[in-house]
Amino acid sequence: MSISLTDKAASRVRDFLARRGQAVGLRLGVRKTGCSGWAYTVDYADSVGAGDVVMEDQGIKLVVDAGSLPFLSGARIDYVREGLNEKFTFENPNATGECGCGESFSVQ
Repeated sequence: MSISLTDKAASRVRDFLARRGQAVGLRLGVRKTGCSGWAYTVDYADSVGAGDVVMEDQGIKLVVDAGSLPFLSGARIDYVREGLNEKFTFENPNATGECGCGESFSVQ
């Protein structure tokens, strides 16, 4: 049950965390939404809760609530630039489909 970061994603997360100052790591999760059912969430982890699972990759703590972990286990996160836009992308072995705009995914 691991989640990994590409070198580009890890570098960008380090930059974000350094500017933030007090965050303990990166919080990852999923929420029910979108045309395919689920969307990824990415935020600062300012604390670790009782229901959180903490893992580490490239020296960065990744905090995931236990309910989201089955959806994210094995995922690889990258950071890409597309024109003027920048975003985290997920290569997720659990996703069985994505909506046309790429904002949500489905699982079986």
